[in-house]
Amino acid sequence: MISPDQLTAMIKAELPDAEVLAEDMKGTGDHYQVAVVSSAFAGLSLVKRHQLVYKAVNSAMSSEAIHALSLDTHTPEEIAAVS
Repeated sequence: MISPDQLTAMIKAELPDAEVLAEDMKGTGDHYQVAVVSSAFAGLSLVKRHQLVYKAVNSAMSSEAIHALSLDTHTPEEIAAVS
């Protein structure tokens, strides 16, 4: 089990400029919906973006502290264009 704050810290350690919103989908601490906004995603495909986030949380995934992780990844520019 992992808290939303712990998950956010793991992502921010790998992507320091990231804005992260982690939501525990079932209240069990192992199923998360995570939105990440980072300039590190610029020019990357969706797969590459997700790989960056998975790299950040690899230890929690491999120890099965996280069972499911749904990702929404954007650059700051993509968010600004929607606003």
